[in-house]
Amino acid sequence: MVPPKIFLRKALIRLNALFGRGLVMSMGAVLLIGVALSLAAYLFLNTAAPRTLTIASGPPGSSFQRSAERYQKILEREGVTLKIIPSDGSADNLARLADAGLDVDLGFVLGGEAKDAKYENLVSLGSVAFQPLMVFYSGAPKTLLSEFKGLRVNIGPAGSGTHRLALALLKANGIVPGDGTVLDQTDLDDPTQALHEGRIDAAFLMSESTATKVTRSLIRDSGVRLLNFVQADAYVRRIGTLNKLQLPRGSLDLGKDIPAEDIVLVGPTVQLVARESLHPALSDLILEAAREVHGKAGLYRKRGEFPAAHEGEFRTSPDATRYYSSGKSFLYRSFPFWLASLIARVLAVLVPLVLLVVPALKIAPAIYRWRIESRIYRWYRVLIELEREAFKPAVGSERRAQLLRELDEIEAAVNRIVVPAAFGDIFYGLRGHIGFVRRSLLASEADPAQLQGIS
Repeated sequence: MVPPKIFLRKALIRLNALFGRGLVMSMGAVLLIGVALSLAAYLFLNTAAPRTLTIASGPPGSSFQRSAERYQKILEREGVTLKIIPSDGSADNLARLADAGLDVDLGFVLGGEAKDAKYENLVSLGSVAFQPLMVFYSGAPKTLLSEFKGLRVNIGPAGSGTHRLALALLKANGIVPGDGTVLDQTDLDDPTQALHEGRIDAAFLMSESTATKVTRSLIRDSGVRLLNFVQADAYVRRIGTLNKLQLPRGSLDLGKDIPAEDIVLVGPTVQLVARESLHPALSDLILEAAREVHGKAGLYRKRGEFPAAHEGEFRTSPDATRYYSSGKSFLYRSFPFWLASLIARVLAVLVPLVLLVVPALKIAPAIYRWRIESRIYRWYRVLIELEREAFKPAVGSERRAQLLRELDEIEAAVNRIVVPAAFGDIFYGLRGHIGFVRRSLLASEADPAQLQGIS
C-alpha cells in the first residue's frame, strides 16, 4: 500500500504536469478560501438551533408557571431543554426580556403591559390565551367598581400585570391613591382568609400571578362574591387591550351550579414575547407547543382559537408570521428536530463552499490559460516589430547583426518560460517562428535581395 504522503506527492506531480503549478496552486487557494468561509458560517452564523431555551413564567402555581411546565415537557420530546425562571408575573417578565444582561429568551406578557414604551429588540410570537380579571369582595352586593372607593382593596404586587390593570380600572372609576381608598400591594398567600378576617374588602386577582386553585376556591366560597362586570362593553372600548369574557353558569360545577349565574369578566390576552434573536426553528417549536397546550377548548376560548397572530404593542415576529401562514420550515417539518439541526449545520458548510468553488473552478482554467498565453503572445509582438525592422529598405549589415543579437536575447527569454504540456503547441510555435525570422535574417546576409523578396 502506497503511503499517503507519497500518494499525495505523486498526485501533485501529475497535476502540475497536466495543468501547471500555477493552476494547481490557484485552485488549491480557491478551495482553502471556500473551506475558510464555510467554517466562518458554521461558527458565526448560528445556523443550527440551540438546544437550550429560557422562559420567564410566573409565580409557583400560576397559569403562566403551569403553561411553561407543559411547554417544557413538549420541547423535551424534541431534545430541547426549556429552563423555567419563576417571576412575579407579566410586568416582571417584560422587564427581564428587555434587560439584555439577563439570559431570557421568551416570556408570557399581558396585552397592555408595554403601554407606550418601544421595545425594538422584542417580538411577539402571537397571543396564546385570554387572562380574565376577577374582583372578589366581601359584604353587600356591588355592581360597579366605583363602589369600592374608600375601602381596602388588594391590587396585587407591583411586578404583576394584575397590579397595572387594577390601577388602570380604578383610575377609570375615579379611584386613585390618596383619595381615602387603601390600595394594598401585598402578595397574599391566602386572599380568602384575608377577606374573611376583614384585612381587605376586595381583591383583584388574575391567574398570571395567583394559583388557579385559589381563584376557584374563592368562587366556591359562599362568603365571598365575584364582581359581575356589567359595564364590560364600555371597559373594552375604553381600554383597547381588554376583551369581554364570560364565565358560564355551572361551568365550574354543574351539580352544585357554580357559579349560579353567567358572570361577565374583562381581561387582556396573553402574548408570547421573545427576543428578536430567537432562532427560527425554536420559534416554530415553541408555537407547536403553544398549539398543543392552548389549542383545546377551555372556559374562555374556543377550540383552535389559540395561538393566534396578534399585532399589538409588539411587532409580530417574521418567523411567527410565516408559521401561521405555512407552518414549520421545510427542514424542521420533514425531519426530527435533531436531524434537521444536523442538516442545517452541514448546509452551512456546503452552501458557501459550493457558491464560491463551483464558479471559481469554472473561471480559474480560463484565467490561467489567458495568463500562460499572454506570457507567450507578448513575445510575438516583440518578434513582429523586429521582423518589420529587418524588412525595411536599406537595412545595413551592421543593423542586421544587431537584430540577430536581439533575436538571440528573445529566444533566450522564451526558453526560460515554464509552460505546462497542455500549452506546448503555442510554445513550440513561437520557437519555430523565432527560427524562421533568424533564417530570414541569415539569408539576407548572403543575398540582401532575398530579404527584399520576403518583404
